[in-house]
Amino acid sequence: MISVDGLTVEFGATTLFQDISFVINETDRIALMGKNGAGKSTLLKIIAGVKTANRGRVSAPADAVIAYLPQHLMTEDQRTVFEEASQAFASIFDMRDQIEALNNEMVARTDYESESYFQLIEQVSALSEKYYAIEEINYEAEVEKILLGLGFLRDDFHRPTSEFSGGWRMRIELAKILLKKPDLILLDEPTNHMDIESIQWLEEFLINSAKAVMLISHDRAFVDRVTNRTIEVTMGRIYDYRVNFTQYQLLRADRRLHQLKAYNEQQKMIAENKDFIERFKGTYSKTNQVQSRVRMLEKLELVQVDEEDTSSLNLKFPPSPRSGSYPVMMGELSKRYDEHLVFENVAMTIERGDKVAFVGRNGEGKSTLVKAIMGEIPFEGNLQLGHNVQIGYFAQNAASMLDEELSVFQTIDDVAEGDIRTKIKDILGAFMFGGDDWNKKVKVLSGGERTRLAMIKLLLEPVNLLILDEPTNHLDMKTKDILKSALKDFDGTLIVVSHDRDFLDGLVTKVYEFGQQKVKEHLGDIYSFLNKKKMDNLREIERKIKA
Repeated sequence: MISVDGLTVEFGATTLFQDISFVINETDRIALMGKNGAGKSTLLKIIAGVKTANRGRVSAPADAVIAYLPQHLMTEDQRTVFEEASQAFASIFDMRDQIEALNNEMVARTDYESESYFQLIEQVSALSEKYYAIEEINYEAEVEKILLGLGFLRDDFHRPTSEFSGGWRMRIELAKILLKKPDLILLDEPTNHMDIESIQWLEEFLINSAKAVMLISHDRAFVDRVTNRTIEVTMGRIYDYRVNFTQYQLLRADRRLHQLKAYNEQQKMIAENKDFIERFKGTYSKTNQVQSRVRMLEKLELVQVDEEDTSSLNLKFPPSPRSGSYPVMMGELSKRYDEHLVFENVAMTIERGDKVAFVGRNGEGKSTLVKAIMGEIPFEGNLQLGHNVQIGYFAQNAASMLDEELSVFQTIDDVAEGDIRTKIKDILGAFMFGGDDWNKKVKVLSGGERTRLAMIKLLLEPVNLLILDEPTNHLDMKTKDILKSALKDFDGTLIVVSHDRDFLDGLVTKVYEFGQQKVKEHLGDIYSFLNKKKMDNLREIERKIKA
């Protein structure tokens, strides 16, 4: 059991949270919720021990292992993937090496009756007792199982970590955490750079194999599947619900309704008393009553109503110019880099108005096919765009294409046309740009802020084929809902590469699965595809068992 007692965090005159307390039990899987800036990541860091509070403390048993996965990190470049993941067992290996060194020293020495020799024996005995009490583990098999589950191929195991992107390095760090089998796992946006299959594997691991978990995530489906408790950080305090995210939303709405009712009743009472004080403050016979009511109002603890995110707005794309009936057509399309075949003989016809998803493990060619459609890379085979196709493209590097000298407001003002110009500030607010941010230059924005700004810019341009490559990274749940609603109403054609099942649910009606150098078409929504995949995997397992 880990106890959080009376934590207070202040930045200058601002109090992030004050005197918050709760207990993390052995089987708790907790979702930390709250708007951006509420203090979720700060709270996670304090529990992890990488940040300190102004007041209060976190208490844990002496032998408790707390493992923390931040949003941004760097792994050691000199090791291979397998070597870096094996660092999870570094302390055990060090203990083994230390025992071996001490045993060798005992063999070499002859001063058997000396005090130092007796101390050496005690040291070896204590260390050996601790070492042999550890459950016997096949370390290499454990490392292999975790790395494969997180999407690495066996061919990747002996590649240096320096060859991998930040998203894959994040997975290596996650592998180390999972291999340690900690008492508490702290995760800050763990699914941002993972494909659907790896996210599903991580879900199963956290549900079935982990002890306590506390996480921050904007992936609604992931949070709903994994967690059984929700702690909301809001306005400097917390609310603790013993339910998952979906149930929490219902309870939160009910709580706010009661707060509003109490607030309105209190405001009415305050107004009535102020009116009484004003009317009778000069009346001698009412002096005691007036003074009594003044003292009562001075001592009154005001009812507070929790923040409500009012950023939601009905964002609509400009009308799409009409394209031909088949915006994208391809046949016998293949792509290879030197000896590496990405995919071959891909046949695909996307009709006007289709909304389709490209899904599959990372590295199977989803972004590569998008680049082929955009004409950014050469390929073999046939690929044609239909009549009058005008493409809007959101790439994973879209943020780097913005003009760094423009302000946030200018970036959007330059592309907005018509009635939408009157809503620029509302749109910026919906994508988490407050009034203080409007005049910031693009060059001072964080990576996440640039990504959101690039997304807004794309939404305002009149196009009839939208291609979005991982559009929901760096977006919170409310902003994703706004984007999803706008895309559902979009009257053009949509291709979206995404691992976010909740975002794709109700948005796409066709799924193209990338894997093993092939692209397969699946009619139906994302969950019918995932259910079919699950059944196919079960059948594959059954075939192997029978064999």
